[in-house]
Amino acid sequence: MFSAEGPTLRELAVQALSSVERGYDLLAPKFDHTPFRTPDVVLDAVADAAEGLGPFGRGLDLCCGTGAGVRVLRRLCRDGVAGVDISAGMLAVARRYEDALWVRGEAGTLPFGGRVFDVVASFGAFGHFRPEERPGIFAEVARVLRPGGRFLFPIAAPPRPGGSGWWFQVGFDAAMRARNAVWRPPFVMYYRTFRLADVRAELGAAGFDVELYPLEALGRRPDGAPRCRLVAATLR
Repeated sequence: MFSAEGPTLRELAVQALSSVERGYDLLAPKFDHTPFRTPDVVLDAVADAAEGLGPFGRGLDLCCGTGAGVRVLRRLCRDGVAGVDISAGMLAVARRYEDALWVRGEAGTLPFGGRVFDVVASFGAFGHFRPEERPGIFAEVARVLRPGGRFLFPIAAPPRPGGSGWWFQVGFDAAMRARNAVWRPPFVMYYRTFRLADVRAELGAAGFDVELYPLEALGRRPDGAPRCRLVAATLR
């Protein structure tokens, strides 16, 4: 599916009926050949926008998957890059980047002691967390950042209600909720639970000041609003 190197429909079905961790362990060898990997154009747009906020010392790719975010943090960080993810399979693929430290762990209980990072970035992972989990994750990011450190991630503008993109997200989230109501273990992946207003409030409560930067390389909507923004949260 998606390409000759990508997963088959059967493989995707097996993943969807697994837990998040097990599902990504199974998908890991073919993950980079799916649309689920953050596209390079998004990574490069984030790196371009974030360069003016640095340079930084040490960086962490939160929920790093197969390590695509390393291309951003390499440009921003002088003193090394680490990645953390719950999936051992995804980390096994990420280790092809030998210039980074790869650590297995959960976003809500990061396996790092003290304030050891100057920047934390994340790409495309927040749909895997229920809204009630986010405050704890943001608190963990604050715990491992040095004062004045940055937490960076892109966030896309929501699709217009009634459009094809809106209906896709509504349908996908409804199907996922139905699946989780009748099947265990749950596979958490929702498109419509990561709302900017909520996220800004939660980051503020965790000790961050939030700025938004348009990612111009990704274009603007017909109403002039950017299609995607960089959230740059600075630890107070």
